[in-house]
Amino acid sequence: MDISKLDLNLLVTLDTLLAERNVSHAAKRLNLSQPAISTRLTRLRDLLGDPLLIPAQRGMIPTERALELQAPLHAALEGVRQVVTESSPFDPSTATATIAISASDYVQYSILMPFLNILRAEAPGITVAWRTIDMMALEKQMAAGEVSLALTTPQATPDTLRMRKIYREEYVAIVRKGHPALSSANSLDLETFCDLVHVIVSPDGGGFHGPTDDALSALGRTRNIALSAPGFLVVPEIIACSDMIALVPERVAKGRSHNLQMFPPPLPVTGFDMALVWHDRATSHPMHRWLRDRLATLVKQGR
Repeated sequence: MDISKLDLNLLVTLDTLLAERNVSHAAKRLNLSQPAISTRLTRLRDLLGDPLLIPAQRGMIPTERALELQAPLHAALEGVRQVVTESSPFDPSTATATIAISASDYVQYSILMPFLNILRAEAPGITVAWRTIDMMALEKQMAAGEVSLALTTPQATPDTLRMRKIYREEYVAIVRKGHPALSSANSLDLETFCDLVHVIVSPDGGGFHGPTDDALSALGRTRNIALSAPGFLVVPEIIACSDMIALVPERVAKGRSHNLQMFPPPLPVTGFDMALVWHDRATSHPMHRWLRDRLATLVKQGR
C-alpha cells in the first residue's frame, strides 16, 4: 500500500467512523456532509483493501481489520493532537469547543451551575452539554468522545478511566422553615427524627429503604417513609411546602435558609467523596487540563 495516499483527513474520518459506527453521526461530528463521509470511506476501502465498515440494521459493523486498526490509529491521532496543541499555550478567553459533562441532578445544581457562570466569564467560546450520568454506559461514552468529563463517586468509577477526588460531601436533615415540631429547636433529636414523615431518594426509582434505615435498625428504630424521589434536586422543594423531613447532601441545601431549616443528622450517616472522571486521551490536553483544574479550584473555594 502506498501510504503517501493516506492523508490526515482520511485517518481522522476513519477514527471517527470507528467510534460512531454511523455515517450520519460521523458527518455531524466532523461538520461534513454524509456524501463527503461516504466518499472518504470509499477511498479508505480502496487504499486499505478492506470493507472496514459493513452496513447493518442500525449503523455499521466494523470488520476484523477495522477493529485491529481502531486502537493504534486513535492513539496515533491523539499523539498528533497533543503535539499540535501543546506547541502553544492555552488561552480560555479565545478557546472554542463543545464539551459534554455527565453528572447527577444534584451535582448539576450545586457544582456545574456555578461552574457554567465561570465559563461564560472566562471561556465564552466553550459551550457545554449537561448529561444525566449513566454509569453503565460512561466508559463507552468517554471512549467514543461523547462525554468529556464526569462527576461521580470514586467507588463507581471504572478502573479504565482517570479520576481525581475533589470534595467530600456530608448529609444534613432538612425541614421547612417554621415546622411545628422544630420551629424553635436548635438541634434534631432521634425521637423527633423517627416520628416525622420522610422523603427518601432512590436513583433507581421506587426504593423505600436506604443506608439510614440500616443505621436506624441497628439502634432498634424505624422511620415512616411517605415518598421515594428519583433525585435530590426536587427534594428541598417538596420539604419546603410540607411537614416532611429528608436527608440530603449539604450542597443541595446550601443557600436555602429562607425556606428551610437544617440540622446535623441525629445518628451517624456516612457521607461520600466526589471525583472528576475523564478518559486517558484527555489527560494531557491543555483545554481539558484547564477545565479540570478550574472546576477543582471552584469547589475548593466553596463557590
